[in-house]
Amino acid sequence: MGFLDAMLGRSKPVKPDLDQLFGLPSAAITLQAAIGFTPTGAGSVCFASIEGGAFAQVQQEVRALLDADSERVGVPVEFSRDDYGYSWLLSRRDPDSLPALVSDLHAVNTALQDSGFGPQLLCSLVSFRDAELRPLALVYLYKRGTFYPFAPLPGEKRDNPLELQVKAVIRGDLRIEQDLSRWFPLWGAPGL
Repeated sequence: MGFLDAMLGRSKPVKPDLDQLFGLPSAAITLQAAIGFTPTGAGSVCFASIEGGAFAQVQQEVRALLDADSERVGVPVEFSRDDYGYSWLLSRRDPDSLPALVSDLHAVNTALQDSGFGPQLLCSLVSFRDAELRPLALVYLYKRGTFYPFAPLPGEKRDNPLELQVKAVIRGDLRIEQDLSRWFPLWGAPGL
């Protein structure tokens, strides 16, 4: 970062640290012990849609990599596009296999990043539920290198008290996004 950038208030973007995803299993143990949320076995990766042969090739390689695993639950990998034009890859595992799910998400992110599509990566999420079936996601923001909780309610509302409670509970396990304006709602995210 140069002098002019500092004077104009610009900051250097944080380089995504994909290994941060491996903190999710310990955060899951903390969540379960503290407030009763357990993994659902679903996780997704969101990225800006890209057209072209190179991206189609990476998508095929990712699907082949994840489809080859025989321990999957249901449809191995699902690709979809949301109403905003973003692409999603949904991976499902047994709820007790969170480390394997995290490895899937890491593999997808790494494949996209290594193929030159890192700037298109937006976020990854892993979903949780409690005994009352309330949904919760822990979301990783690539461009910030941080996590935040997202707790949707019916009618495109959020359970802000739960999100703040989760933030307090997992702050020792994950790097939490401190700027609450960056806690973007992910309405209808696959797996949530």
